[in-house]
Amino acid sequence: MDKTFEYRIYPSAEQEALLQKTFGCCRWVYNRVLAMRRDEYAWTGKSRHINSYITQIPAWKRADAPWLSEVDSMALQQSLRDLDKAFKNFFRAPGKVGFPKFKSKRAGRKSYRTNGVGIIDARHVRLPKLGTVRARVSRPVEGRVLSATVKQVPSGKYYVAICCADVPATDAPAPTVVFLGVDAGIHDIATCSTGERLPNPKNLQRSERRLAREQRRLSRKRKGSANRARQRVRVARAHEKVANRRKDALHKFTTHAVGESQNIAVEDLNVRGMQRNRRLAKAVGDAAMSELARQLEYKCAWSGRGFVRVGRFYPSSKTCSACGYVYRGLTLAERVWDCPACGMRHDRDLNAAVNIAREGRRILEGAAGHAGTAADAANACGEGVRPTAACAV
Repeated sequence: MDKTFEYRIYPSAEQEALLQKTFGCCRWVYNRVLAMRRDEYAWTGKSRHINSYITQIPAWKRADAPWLSEVDSMALQQSLRDLDKAFKNFFRAPGKVGFPKFKSKRAGRKSYRTNGVGIIDARHVRLPKLGTVRARVSRPVEGRVLSATVKQVPSGKYYVAICCADVPATDAPAPTVVFLGVDAGIHDIATCSTGERLPNPKNLQRSERRLAREQRRLSRKRKGSANRARQRVRVARAHEKVANRRKDALHKFTTHAVGESQNIAVEDLNVRGMQRNRRLAKAVGDAAMSELARQLEYKCAWSGRGFVRVGRFYPSSKTCSACGYVYRGLTLAERVWDCPACGMRHDRDLNAAVNIAREGRRILEGAAGHAGTAADAANACGEGVRPTAACAV
């Protein structure tokens, strides 16, 4: 399997200046070729292969852009390959993926890809053109190094993400739960069929006053001033802290869930549709339901666990886990309800998690035995999504 190992780097003043030059040169090449391809397609109705543009970079260095020679040549080529991928995504999925846009030098996130990266020791990495850069290597890389992405986040910090292939699977502990159902929500971010819950820490809500205060201070600064630049970093760091808290809680929960379970089932929620509700959008975004499912999926693949997505139209909350009765009159306000058929009292989220585990087992066993229906095969990896290797058992 492929894995990416991300480390924070601490470039010197000279190295930081070269990093900014590389970001700028990659942006310049990207925008120039984007304009060329757009105009050529408008004139001729055809577009040349991306390699014909890559071979022009040496000519640009000799002619009107000699400063391109100061940065990593591989980064310039990779920026054009990224542009070509953006074009292909647009034409393959029109309406879902937008047309490639010109990059701005005022963007909060900057990055470039390159090759020839190596780990020297726990405190240093080697990057092309930059040489030895101070870093915090928290864990060694595994497998075969493919490429590396050097990036700067809005808070001003620098990171290098090293992509590796042929990484061996992780040795996971022996599971204690055969099939675990996970119900994502707002009150509790996750409710497991075993009764475990991950309460919503409401990181955004707890930090809203501070975020608003820092944003007001930013709005008072004169545009283009050094004070405004410093305050912009403070605002970015405040948002970064909220995001880090959210990711930390999710990583701890998903790692524990994958380690304890042989198979995991989650509901394929329409999170984008839920965020269109202006009353719920902020709470849904803070709960990070899609990120929860994403982490569970790739961690199951790492550990060799089974993973299944239950269709979003399956009535997991309305179905009695004891007798199977479907209570059509259940409203969102009812957190506890009694089954009209058998009288069983249910906690809404726990009952949904139990039903998700049961439905996930049925789908997975049916797909494994080639006895499932076409709808089951689609639900095994999400509603209307083609099955992937991560979902195979």
